[in-house]
Amino acid sequence: MAYWLVKSEPESFSWEDLKSSPRRTTCWEGVRNYQARNHLRAMQRGDLVLFYHSAVKPQVITGIATVVREAYPDHFAWDSASPYYDAKSTPENPAWVMVDIRWCADFKTPVSLDQIKRTPGLQEMELVRKGRLSVQSVKPAEWKTVLRLGGLSPEDFTC
Repeated sequence: MAYWLVKSEPESFSWEDLKSSPRRTTCWEGVRNYQARNHLRAMQRGDLVLFYHSAVKPQVITGIATVVREAYPDHFAWDSASPYYDAKSTPENPAWVMVDIRWCADFKTPVSLDQIKRTPGLQEMELVRKGRLSVQSVKPAEWKTVLRLGGLSPEDFTC
């Protein structure tokens, strides 16, 4: 199992939006950065995902989701009316992918970016070093620390 972090601006799609989605599941579409896309391609069913609210004050990790469908072509890239349209991507040669994620657990206490920056063992987290990347890998030790900061332990939830 691998661990990930996805970022979303809450005015576009929030943690509450995920929780109120049918089956608490959504496709994670619109990623248009090659490194982030490669992370999506690497995601496996059952991997766990930290959900991060960006572009707000404070920026926080709100909870945990799980990957329920592995990477498949992001068809929004082929829709000229979509904000995620990419003329270079075609059904025959898709440039972009998406995964499906499902809500798993709320953090008892959201974990802020400032808190992460101050916590020993998290200063090298991709969130701190490569802050703009919308899909990031998370190391197992970082995962455990963030879980603890959020008031959870692995025994507190089942995805």
